[in-house]
Amino acid sequence: MIILIKKYRTKKPLLPHLLTRSISVKQAQAFDKYAQEQLGIPSIVLMENAGRGVAEEALQMLGNRKRVVVVCGVGNNGGDGLVAARHLLNAGIKVEVFIVGKISKLKPDPKTNLKILKKMGIRVKKAGEGLRGLKRAEVIVDAIFGIGLKSEVRGPYAEVINLMNKSGKPILTVDVPSGLDADTGKPFGIAIKAKRTVSFVAVKKGFLSTSGRKHCGRIIVRDIGIK
Repeated sequence: MIILIKKYRTKKPLLPHLLTRSISVKQAQAFDKYAQEQLGIPSIVLMENAGRGVAEEALQMLGNRKRVVVVCGVGNNGGDGLVAARHLLNAGIKVEVFIVGKISKLKPDPKTNLKILKKMGIRVKKAGEGLRGLKRAEVIVDAIFGIGLKSEVRGPYAEVINLMNKSGKPILTVDVPSGLDADTGKPFGIAIKAKRTVSFVAVKKGFLSTSGRKHCGRIIVRDIGIK
């Protein structure tokens, strides 16, 4: 996997000829496992690196603008979003954070980052509060679902994704547009249509399809702390 990472890692936008290099969901998951179990990098460190990378891309998209809405799920993708929200706040950006799903179901690392945000004075809202913040957003960060999604998006998740797509605001998505099959590039019913996607480790195979390209927008590859 180290060879794989060196081959695909870049902080620059991918050129067309580089988009032919991609990894599957299983390969991405295997890399995470390798980083944690073989190299001994704690998962929360990987999350920190991922979230910081997202925040840096968000700052580029913002330019002189100052307001971001971060929409998180309860899994590790949502945790990346919570980390990004903290770094954006530290950079002087006005940040609103919404969580889709039951906060009680947050995984350990996202829960830790949620506690940090609360101690910093950020009120984290449930998406059921209407996502009124979308109207004020200058950039929206999509951190609802990651590469592990394998079923149709339904209920409040589908409603939130639809609202985000209809907002007219530029969306920066974390690793994979929420609702998109990272292997095939096909939506699980509905998926985020991003202006920019920050993909970790390498481009995912589904991004190369016609549908995947439409949903990903501009693709940026960031490493998560291993060179």
